[in-house]
Amino acid sequence: MSPRSFLTVADLTVSELGGVLDLARRDPAHLGRPLAGRGVALIFEKPSNRTRHSSEIAVVQLGGHPVYTRGEEIGFDVREPVEDVARILAGYHSIIAARVFDHAVLERMRAVSDVPIVNLLSDHDHPLQALADVLAMQEDLGELRDRRVAWVGDFNNVARSLGEALMALGAEFAIATPEGFGPTAEDLAALEACGAGRVLVTQDPREAVEGADAVHTDTWVSMGQEADKAERIARFAGFRVTADLMARARDHAGFYHCLPAYRGMEVDAEVIDGPRSRVILQGHRRLDAARAVFAYVSGVDATRDES
Repeated sequence: MSPRSFLTVADLTVSELGGVLDLARRDPAHLGRPLAGRGVALIFEKPSNRTRHSSEIAVVQLGGHPVYTRGEEIGFDVREPVEDVARILAGYHSIIAARVFDHAVLERMRAVSDVPIVNLLSDHDHPLQALADVLAMQEDLGELRDRRVAWVGDFNNVARSLGEALMALGAEFAIATPEGFGPTAEDLAALEACGAGRVLVTQDPREAVEGADAVHTDTWVSMGQEADKAERIARFAGFRVTADLMARARDHAGFYHCLPAYRGMEVDAEVIDGPRSRVILQGHRRLDAARAVFAYVSGVDATRDES
């Protein structure tokens, strides 16, 4: 039997997604210590604040020992092939988790590894962020079925993973992007395959945010896109989340951003630092998401009785 890896939200069935979210909401003491006496490899080709801290603490809470390694220490396909790295680390650790530039690296590792591979971020997906986003929204909104969640900006890895989760949970995902930065036909087909949710794509942020229960955005210039910064800023003019734009959402709608954020670019300071901002809550839920996924791929039963 192949190990239970987690590279995308779409790797989970609707039922499994509900189970992982249930694990995330449990007190860590109810999860036991499935990683006691075991190591977890944490490979970072990209630096991170939230991902490193949440991942390391999650492993500790489950009884394991995290080993943080920078990308240059591994040297995928430079010092040695991805497959060799995965096979060697699988002999030391119970889980290999990696934050990489190229999603194909994770797929190559999964193909040869005897232990689960967990995606801490790739150019294609950011599934742990999506779980944290859902957990944060559910604290305010309860179940997300039929709720409208707006995304304003680039349809990037964060948006893709969030969309997969929302489709599985039966929500409406309203995406506003400039021409050329939205989901492709292939993206839309993949989202629709995730569940009973609905997708709206528009080039008008006002249309996406109108009546929304939550409003999300992300930086317009992600790590590795710095050479295109000036062009991207010009193309995304008009897609900043302002107080006027937030006023089109429902009164209870919160503002969400995975961070780091650039005030005055994709969002105004009065929004991200204002009373409707949920960004700190999102960041804290990254720990719950990481702990749940590490527990899940370690075989913890998401349906067991807590009593």
